Amino acid sequence: MFIHPSATVEDDVIIGEGTYVWQNAMVRRGAKLGEQCILGYGVHIDTDVVIGSQVKIQNYVSVFHGVTIDDGVFVGPHVVFTNDKFPRAINPDGTLKRGDDWVVSETFVSKGASIGANSTIVCGITIGKWAMIGAGSVVTKDVPDYGLVVGNPARLIGYVTPEGERIDQPPA
Repeated sequence: MFIHPSATVEDDVIIGEGTYVWQNAMVRRGAKLGEQCILGYGVHIDTDVVIGSQVKIQNYVSVFHGVTIDDGVFVGPHVVFTNDKFPRAINPDGTLKRGDDWVVSETFVSKGASIGANSTIVCGITIGKWAMIGAGSVVTKDVPDYGLVVGNPARLIGYVTPEGERIDQPPA
């Protein structure tokens, strides 16, 4: 494994063999990264995030608590995963929200999926295996296996093969 000297890797992190953590990346406590992953420049991996093997996470991606990414997933630059359906800085009484004042909504990205640059993945959804998210999409609901989604909000416009070729029906 390789961890760039400018990266911050907190205690209680598991990093698999052959994984690269590049400049200015942050990997928070309890995170688990599989083998042969690449975390690009400025990537933020939050507490207890689980990332499979052979995952490529490009520059400036934020993967927040509650996200699980399966093997072989590609995450394009500047993608953001949310984890709170009702984000607020303060409670109704004006006190600052703390960890116990909100509920994490979990998100799962299945094997082989690809997420295009500048996409936002709203929490509480599943992205199916080999699915493809077009650049700049805002994904607000589940994406089926092999689904091709684009737009804001993202909508299903077809399907793709594991190689990424567009098709009209999901592969058999």
